[in-house]
Amino acid sequence: MKKKYRIKKNDEFQEVFQNGRSTANRQFVIYVLDKPEQPYFRVGLSVSKKLGKAVVRNRIKRYIRQVFLEMREQIAPGKDYVIIARMPVSEMEYAEVKKSLIHVFRKAGIINK
Repeated sequence: MKKKYRIKKNDEFQEVFQNGRSTANRQFVIYVLDKPEQPYFRVGLSVSKKLGKAVVRNRIKRYIRQVFLEMREQIAPGKDYVIIARMPVSEMEYAEVKKSLIHVFRKAGIINK
């Protein structure tokens, strides 16, 4: 993903955590913060060290980024998203991660059906 589509700074993460709304399922928690002046969406990823070593954490982040790339036309622009991965994700394959993310997107109301 290009840099302008990413949330990297701690202040930006904290703003989404404090002012955004959260939705969750067993595998992911997603925080959504409206930014109407922003013409695109931005994504921040949080994968804890509890999920595994660096190889596992990086694989999880790649899977999540790929889902956002594949679904970017359907995801609502003008918002910041922070995705937190939970424990079961470390053993999941890409198809399962995608299915779970789509579920939490629908639950949060950020995807066009």
